[in-house]
Amino acid sequence: MISLLRLKQFATSMKRRGGGARGDVSGDNGSDRTSRASSAASGDDGTPTVADLGPRFSRFVTGLSRPIVFFDIEATGPDPIADRIVELSIVRVEPPSTTEPARIEPARTWRIDPQVRIPSEASEIHGITNGDLRGAPQFAAVADEIAAAFAGADLAGFSVTRFDVRILQAEFVRAGRVFDAARTRILDTQVIYHQREPRNLAAALRFYCGKQLEGAHGARADTIASLEVFAGQLERYADLDADLDSLHALSALHNDAYCDVSRRFSWRDNEPVFNFGRLRGKSLRWVAGDPVERPYLRWMVEGNFEEDAKDIVREALRGRIRRRLTRETGVVSRDSTAS
Repeated sequence: MISLLRLKQFATSMKRRGGGARGDVSGDNGSDRTSRASSAASGDDGTPTVADLGPRFSRFVTGLSRPIVFFDIEATGPDPIADRIVELSIVRVEPPSTTEPARIEPARTWRIDPQVRIPSEASEIHGITNGDLRGAPQFAAVADEIAAAFAGADLAGFSVTRFDVRILQAEFVRAGRVFDAARTRILDTQVIYHQREPRNLAAALRFYCGKQLEGAHGARADTIASLEVFAGQLERYADLDADLDSLHALSALHNDAYCDVSRRFSWRDNEPVFNFGRLRGKSLRWVAGDPVERPYLRWMVEGNFEEDAKDIVREALRGRIRRRLTRETGVVSRDSTAS
C-alpha cells in the first residue's frame, strides 16, 4: 500500500532540485497556472498524479471538502519561535470540482533570507548557507504570496504539528500577517507512523528476533530482550561494525545536537548555547563574558543540575568554552578562551 509519506518525500526531493536563491524558485507565476494544472495531470515535471499514489489515496482526495497542502520547512535551528525559515516547499492537493478532476499541483519552493547567521549545525543538516541565500527575499516580502498558496486549505506533512506549523505562524507574526492554523485541520504523517509502527523494545524484539516480549517492563525480561535485540542487529546488518567504539559513536548520534546528556546546552557554530530557561538560545560564551549574567552560571554550579552540564559551566567560569567534535579536530576541545 502506498503511503501518504510519499508526498513528503516528493516535496523534499523537489526542494533539493530547487536551484535558485530568489524567492519562489519553482518558476511559478500568474501566467503559468494553467500550464501548471496541465503538467500536474500529466506528471511531466516529476509530480506524482493522484492515480500514481494508489486507489486509497484517490478515495481520500475524492472525499476532501477543500484542498490540502503538504509542506516542509528548513530553518536556522530547531526552535520554532526563535529560529527563522530559510526554505519552504509546498505541494497542494486539489479535490475534484464540478469542472475539474482531482489533481496534485507541482511543488513550489521559496528560499528566504533569514536576516541572521545560519549556524553550521543547521547547514550540516539541510545544506543551506547564508551564501546560498544572497539576494533571496526576506519572509515579509513573500508573506502574501505564501499565504495565498496556503489559502483555503488544510495542512499536512511529517512532524508539522511540532515544528513547521509553529515556525510558520511565528514568521507570519513577525511579518505583521495572520496565519490562523486553529481554523485548519492538520494531518501529521509522523504521528500516524509512530502510532502504526511503534518504536519500542517489544517491536524491536519482534522485528529482529521474531519473538513476543513476555513480561514487558519487568527489568529481567527487558534486559534479556535488549541483549537478544542487539544480537539480532548484528546478524541482520553485516555492515554494522562490531566494535564498541564505533557502536558508542553510532549510539550517540541522536544526541549529537546537544552538549550534555540532560540537553541543557545545544551546539551552535560548534559552541554551547543555552537550551532552557530565560537564557535559551543565548551563547554560553556571551553569558560567561557578561558581568550581569555571569552569576547565573554560579547558580547553576551550586544548583540541582547534572554533573556533565555543570562541567561545561565550570569550564566557562574558568574562561574555557567547550568546542564540538568536528571532522577537523577529531576531539572535543576545551581550549577556547571565553574572552
